[in-house]
Amino acid sequence: MLQPKKTKFRRQQKGRMKGNAQRGNELAFGSFGIKSLETKWITGRQIEAARQAVTRYMKREGQIWIRIFPDKPITKKPAEVRMGKGKGAPEGFVAPVTPGRIIIEAEGVPYEVAKEALRLAAQKLPVTTKFIVRRDYSETAN
Repeated sequence: MLQPKKTKFRRQQKGRMKGNAQRGNELAFGSFGIKSLETKWITGRQIEAARQAVTRYMKREGQIWIRIFPDKPITKKPAEVRMGKGKGAPEGFVAPVTPGRIIIEAEGVPYEVAKEALRLAAQKLPVTTKFIVRRDYSETAN
């Protein structure tokens, strides 16, 4: 499961996610990608499930890049505990995702293969996504 090796603080406030992605909103490595269309927290397990779906379908050909990393600790209090008495213990890590953020990129496979692989990955994620292609991509070059 994806998580940071070390964090400066064990707990973090929830915060607010408003607006669109200011960075990580353009294809940087691959020719294909999936872009988030809504705001959500994505857990390390969901990212891992999406990664496995892509690598299985692409039969370990080509290359994929995961552009998000879960570095925000999420806490949870045990079941049936009264209010108060401090913040709960860290439960896991999430990656906050806003609209426009590129989640996964792929390269080195034909258009149809990439489209289907990224569709399978998108099914594993809690956000609605859009399949995008690099502007200067041409089928003949691949």
